[in-house]
Amino acid sequence: MFAGAVRVREFPAKHVSHFPAAPAASTCEGIVGCSDKLRHVLGHVRKVAATDATVLITGESGTGKEMIAQAIHENSRRASRPFIKVNCAAITPSLTASELFGFEKGAFTGAIQRRVGRFEAASGGTIFLDEVGEIPPETQIALLRVLQEREIERIGGTHAVPVDVRVLAATNRDLDFAVEKGAFRLDLFYRLNVFRIHMPALRDRPGDVLLLATYFMKRFAAAMGKSIKCIGQPTIERLQSYDWPGNIRELQNLVERAVILCEAETLSIDQAWFRPCRISRTDTLAEVLLSQEREIIEAALEDSRGRVSGACGAADRLGIRRTTLESKIRALRIDKHRFRSASSGGL
Repeated sequence: MFAGAVRVREFPAKHVSHFPAAPAASTCEGIVGCSDKLRHVLGHVRKVAATDATVLITGESGTGKEMIAQAIHENSRRASRPFIKVNCAAITPSLTASELFGFEKGAFTGAIQRRVGRFEAASGGTIFLDEVGEIPPETQIALLRVLQEREIERIGGTHAVPVDVRVLAATNRDLDFAVEKGAFRLDLFYRLNVFRIHMPALRDRPGDVLLLATYFMKRFAAAMGKSIKCIGQPTIERLQSYDWPGNIRELQNLVERAVILCEAETLSIDQAWFRPCRISRTDTLAEVLLSQEREIIEAALEDSRGRVSGACGAADRLGIRRTTLESKIRALRIDKHRFRSASSGGL
C-alpha cells in the first residue's frame, strides 16, 4: 500500500468526505487512521527511523507490520539503499541459513557458484525479517552473530564478511513465551527487542475502520476505472459492528470484492461476506466446540502457511501429532492448501 516515497503527512480530507466532521488522519504513505493508538505507533516510527536501532514489530496477523517496517526504512538515512524483505516462515528450515547468509561454490551438492545471501544484498540498507519467530534454532545462532558482530559467514566459507545492515523484525507470535519454552534463544530475543513497536488490532481502532474502508474503496475504484462515490449506510453499520478477526487484511479483501461487484455509485458489502459470530445463543455445545476447533486449526494453518508437519508446522504449533491433525482437517473439511497461497499483504 506504499506508493512512492514514504513520508509522514495528513490524510487528504477528500478521502473522508463521506463522513461528516471526520478528524484528519495522520499517515505514513498508505497507513491510514486517526486513532490515538495509531498515532502513538507513528510517533515511535518517526523517532526510531532516525536511528540505526534494531526494531521488533509485534501484533496479530494482518495488522500491517510490514508497512510499519517500510515506513521506518523510508524515513531513515538508508531510504535510498535496498529494503530486503524475508518471510522466514516461507523458507524451508534447512535452507534458511543459505538464504540469509549465502554460500560458497562447492559448499554442498548443487552449489555450482557462489551465491550472495539476503544480508549481503541489503548492504547499506535495511533487512526486514518477517515472522522472525519461525527461524530454526540452528540459524538463530548465526543471526545472533550478525547482530553482535555485524558480519556474516557464507556456508562453506572460511572468513567473515562484514555487513552494514539495519535489522527490522516482525512476529505475530509471543516470543516471550517461545523463550520460556526454549523454542527461541533468550540472547537473540534481547538483541532483536531493542525497540519494540506493537501494532494494535483493528478492533482496537474502531474509529479507523471507516477511514480505511473509504481509502480502499477509492484506491480499488480508481484502479478498476469505476465511479464509486460513497459507502451505503447499512454497510457502514456492518463495518462498525464487526470485530475484524482478520484485521486490516480482511477489511481490504472485503472492500476489493465489493468494488469488483459494484455497478452503482454506492458501495455495498453483503452481510453474508462477514465471518459469523463465534457463539450464537441457538448453538449447541457441540456446535460451539466444533466451530472453535475449526478456528484454532485454521489459525495454525494460516500461521504455518499451510504446512502441517515439521518444526514450524501447524501440528507442532498446536502440540498434537501430525496424523491427529490430518484426521481433524479431513473431519472438519478444511482445505489446508488454500493457506499456502495466503497473501502477507500489508496495511
